Amino acid sequence: MSQIQIRPVNAADHAAWLPLWQAYLRFYDTELADAVTRSTWQRFLDPAEPTHAALAWDGEQAVGMVHFIYHRSNWSIESSCYLQDLLVIPEQRGTGVGRQLIEFVYATAKANGCCKVHWLTHETNATAIQLYERIAERPGFIQFRKAL
Repeated sequence: MSQIQIRPVNAADHAAWLPLWQAYLRFYDTELADAVTRSTWQRFLDPAEPTHAALAWDGEQAVGMVHFIYHRSNWSIESSCYLQDLLVIPEQRGTGVGRQLIEFVYATAKANGCCKVHWLTHETNATAIQLYERIAERPGFIQFRKAL
């Protein structure tokens, strides 16, 4: 088994990223317009955007992805980092790839002056919750939202 490498995406990674993104959307039983997917990809490549992506590579195969966004907070001077999307292919789950992707975000956010990383997961995502409870605190907040 080769060593997993985590690195930010570049323009040449689109073909590796897209199936992971589509699998992530299927996991959450959702669909997005192609225009949203194209826009999301372009934002990752634009250095002026606060949104970022990285892929986990096992040799020549992308086996995981993470998306994260820097944003201001009224509770700190430094920015925060929202880890928005995380996926590891089924064959690699439980091998530490998810943890490596999160630790990549931790290190990248810290290097860019963020004071915290936070994220959400669905309450039924028990496997992910087991990992998250080992590497982060669970503050107990409940999310509310309204589509506009």
